[in-house]
Amino acid sequence: MSEGWAFIRLKTAWELISGRDLSPSEYNDKNDGIPYITGASNFRNGHISLVRWTTVPQVITRRGDLLLTCKGTIGEIAHNNFGEAHIARQIMAIRNIYSLNVDFLALCIEYSMTKIKQAANGLIPGISREDILNLVIPIPPTKEQENICNKLKATFSAIEHIEKSLN
Repeated sequence: MSEGWAFIRLKTAWELISGRDLSPSEYNDKNDGIPYITGASNFRNGHISLVRWTTVPQVITRRGDLLLTCKGTIGEIAHNNFGEAHIARQIMAIRNIYSLNVDFLALCIEYSMTKIKQAANGLIPGISREDILNLVIPIPPTKEQENICNKLKATFSAIEHIEKSLN
């Protein structure tokens, strides 16, 4: 292991918030209240599509949280860059409690997703809280986390550019 690196379980540095469903009478499509994120249908290429709202939120995600689908279509990831929203039970919010690099965390979770999906069970696949809380995450020094994220973003961008040019 490189100097300055550590391996920790996700639960030691991040809070995991499990969503709760609302009844149809508790949400609307009139932009009244705060957004209500119901599941994978809200996730589009790492971004959240906001189509429902609620005036009676119970489980709140905040700006900066990492959102993860955990029931049905599992493993979709997006950053909350819009502010407060209620999350349904198909969603978990991972909240950074020590100001660690959330982009680096997202990369670590994406890397672990095959293993996470193999642990999903039942008629409707699902990820348990323990599946996420017990993930072992490598934590390099902050500057190295930033460098890794920047290099991977550049690589993914180059791959996307090549794919578009081939179409």
